Amino acid sequence: MALLEGHEYNFHTLRRAILAGDAVLLECQLVATGEPVAVICAANRQPDGGAELVPIATLFSGDPYALVNPPNPAGGFFRHDD
Repeated sequence: MALLEGHEYNFHTLRRAILAGDAVLLECQLVATGEPVAVICAANRQPDGGAELVPIATLFSGDPYALVNPPNPAGGFFRHDD
């Protein structure tokens, strides 16, 4: 699966928000499980001085190296059991 266009757009939105000081880290709750999760949000500044928080990404809970297989330049993904 190639990265989706929306993922790249969200990444650049997050980058701009961080560089502008408009990124926040919130503790939220997953709808499906009720589990707490750390969410990175961009603050969309409003004309009235308020901000709409736009969720962009979640952080891993646990060891990310054990949770994902990185891409293999030859194709596919490296697996932990390789």
